[in-house]
Amino acid sequence: MIVMETSMGTLKIELFPEQAPVTCANFLSYVADGFYDGTIFHRVIPQFVLQGGGLTETMQEKKTREPIKNEADNGLKNTRGSLSMARTQAVDSATSQFFINLRDNVYLDHGARDFGYAVFARVTEGLEVMDAIADVATGTFGFYQDVPLEPVVIVRMYEEE
Repeated sequence: MIVMETSMGTLKIELFPEQAPVTCANFLSYVADGFYDGTIFHRVIPQFVLQGGGLTETMQEKKTREPIKNEADNGLKNTRGSLSMARTQAVDSATSQFFINLRDNVYLDHGARDFGYAVFARVTEGLEVMDAIADVATGTFGFYQDVPLEPVVIVRMYEEE
């Protein structure tokens, strides 16, 4: 179980290592290194997703590891509360950024419109925190849109023993 302490409350996250072994190992290595501590949810779109895991409060992108293989064909779906890896248009481009689905986003699933986005975990506790984050006021920051006007910080993320 992963604990994500944010400036708005705590989420508990269950990983799916059997279905997404590469993605889970990648995510866990970032968690173990403390990489996510102090990053923000830099993209908040109500009724869609919360995206984070790569930018600081000053909107600086953190240096990441090499991209990983996209495991979107693992049978898991982008349903409410699931976590998926964010990526560019290149299929195998995910590094540290992830998003939490605020609703069922079928068109992000494998094969719906393209290869899809790899689901690797789900929120098991803290859905009310997830929904509260979705309600924050957002605006534009440089070329980034849907940025919370007050940073929503991932204070600390760790593996619960």
